[in-house]
Amino acid sequence: MIQTSRRLQELPTQFFANLVRQVNQKIAEGKDVINLGQGNPDQPTPPGIIQTLQQAAEKPANHKYSQFRGNHFFKQAAADFYLEHYGVTLDPETEIAVMGGSKIGLVELPLALLNPEDSILLPDPGYPDYLSGVVLAQVQQEFLPLLPENRYLPDYSKLSQEALEKAKLLFLNYPNNPTGAQATADFFDETVAFAKNHEIAVVHDFAYGALGTEQEAPISFLQSAGAKEVGVELYTLSKTYNMAGWRVAFAAGNAEIIEAINVIQDHLFVGLFPALQEAGAYALTNNENVEALVALYNRRRNVFVKAAAAIGWQAYPSTGAFYTWMPVPKGYTSVSFANFLLEEVAVAVAPGSGFGDGGEGYVRIGLLVEEARLEEAIKRIATLQLIF
Repeated sequence: MIQTSRRLQELPTQFFANLVRQVNQKIAEGKDVINLGQGNPDQPTPPGIIQTLQQAAEKPANHKYSQFRGNHFFKQAAADFYLEHYGVTLDPETEIAVMGGSKIGLVELPLALLNPEDSILLPDPGYPDYLSGVVLAQVQQEFLPLLPENRYLPDYSKLSQEALEKAKLLFLNYPNNPTGAQATADFFDETVAFAKNHEIAVVHDFAYGALGTEQEAPISFLQSAGAKEVGVELYTLSKTYNMAGWRVAFAAGNAEIIEAINVIQDHLFVGLFPALQEAGAYALTNNENVEALVALYNRRRNVFVKAAAAIGWQAYPSTGAFYTWMPVPKGYTSVSFANFLLEEVAVAVAPGSGFGDGGEGYVRIGLLVEEARLEEAIKRIATLQLIF
């Protein structure tokens, strides 16, 4: 008998995989499911990026083993991107690490930076896969409640002295998944001071970094004075350029943390296919279709929020990412409400409790279908005569 390790057995159930299975089951039954539970961009990758990949894939030099630690041209493009968009200067060789998707970095960093007696501070609600790194590194976690009355920003003053002494790593994510909340410059400045005072490294998951409003783009953690002294930011091309399946990302910031990422990846992954890096460099340099994409998601947000308000369903006032954060009606938990919608009207939503205890009482709506489908989803939900 082959037995898996205790570490593997302790991994949490993959939340999104289970959600996909439920939706696919309904589709297999012949239901016209409106899937608002996903976080998978529905728009195509811009043509310039695709053409760059096609041309790069034809180069024999790119068919060899990839370089350890990525190609300089991609890291230079990432550094130039940060200088252009955020005014942040980065050394491409010591302050940029190339990754096959930002999820890899999120799971690697507890392994690279923590010992079993250490603890990581995690947002609640937050991206479920943060817990994968906790289990694989066999470290402890302390949850930071994110509350609507505090605009879903953590209150560091609520942490106990014991928690502060054990914590060596802090994860943040703005614009936030699942709430769509945005961080402020003052909050990031406070985070830098907090991290320095307690000797805690910071990892800012900037997955939705381009997705704010047309008037106000999200800010980078690295824009705060001293941020590079305490932490890194993970930037993925998945959402900004509709490249979710391409798995191209990078970490930027503190040189010691970047080196730790590089060392662990030397042993686990080696490097990213150079043709993907060429396409990624093109994307970062040209920023193709990004303004139109931001406008699209905001139109969809406005359409959904307005239609929901007409039936008495009031959204949290999100301005980031491509989600709306909706309270469940009276008499339901987030899971029972999500199941009810799928069963009764074939509308799939993500239950808030899947993002942690702090998500209970809400569901996450992904704005990743056409506007007409968003309106149709609300029409179906209206037939249920729920009390919100």
